[in-house]
Amino acid sequence: MKRSAFSRLVVNARSEAELVLSIAASEGQDIREELSIRAGGRTLEPREIVDDRGTRLHVVRVGAGRVEIDYRVDVEGRQDPIGLADLDAIQYLRPSRYCESDTLFPTAKSEFEGLEGRDLLSAVSSWVGTRLSYVPGASAPTDGAVQTYLDRRGVCRDYAHLVIALLRARDVPARLVSVYAPGLAPMDFHAVAEALVDGAWHVVDATGLAPRQTLVRIATGRDASDTAFLSSSGGWVQLLELEVGATADVLPRDDVRDFVSIG
Repeated sequence: MKRSAFSRLVVNARSEAELVLSIAASEGQDIREELSIRAGGRTLEPREIVDDRGTRLHVVRVGAGRVEIDYRVDVEGRQDPIGLADLDAIQYLRPSRYCESDTLFPTAKSEFEGLEGRDLLSAVSSWVGTRLSYVPGASAPTDGAVQTYLDRRGVCRDYAHLVIALLRARDVPARLVSVYAPGLAPMDFHAVAEALVDGAWHVVDATGLAPRQTLVRIATGRDASDTAFLSSSGGWVQLLELEVGATADVLPRDDVRDFVSIG
C-alpha cells in the first residue's frame, strides 16, 4: 500500500519562542519526506529528537512574526512493528491526565465484565462508537475521558481517551496514537487508541471514520498530552492556519472485529 500525507501550519509568534512539532511520520517506516520551516524570508533548520517509541519531534526557535511550516511524506509498504518495551504493560495500564481509568472502573466492570481479547476490543469500540456523537468543537482541549462520558459527544481524541480509559480499567494496556488517516472525513490530524493484546498492539478507532489499515503513525503516548502536533514555550504563539491531507492507493474494508496493527 502506498500512502501520502501532508500538513501545513501557519503560526504567529508575538515574541521569540521555541516550537515543538510532532507532525513527521514516526521511525520504522519506509518514507520519503520534506519538512520546511520558514520565517522572516529565511528557512529555519530544526533539531530532531526521537523518543523510545519512535516519535520524532522537531524543535525550532523562532522570532516574532509569521512562521510557515510545511511537511510532506510518502510511505511505501507497511511499518515494522514497534517492539514491546519492558514498561509498556505498566506505563499504559495506569490512569493518566486525560484517561481516568480509575474513575471509570465501575462503568467498565458493569459493561464489559467477562470479555477479553478480541471480544473486549470490539465491544469497547462499538460501545463508545454508539454512545458518543462526533461533534467538532463540542469538547474543550482539557476534557478527559470522564467529561466525554458525561457529555456523550466529542471528536477523535475524546473517543480515543474514553476507549483507552475503559480498556485500562479492564486491565488491558492502552495508549493514544496520532496519525495521518487516508479516507478520513473531515480531514485533519486523527487520534486512535492502541491496545496490547496477545503480545501485540492493535488499533481501536471507535469513530470508524477511516480504515485502520491506512493509518500512518506520527506520535505515540499515554494520551493527547504526549502527542500534541504543536506546543510552544518562551512566548505566546497563535495558530493561524492548519491544513492536513492524506491519501492511499486503496481504501480497504474495515471490520471492527478484526485485529489491525498500524503499518
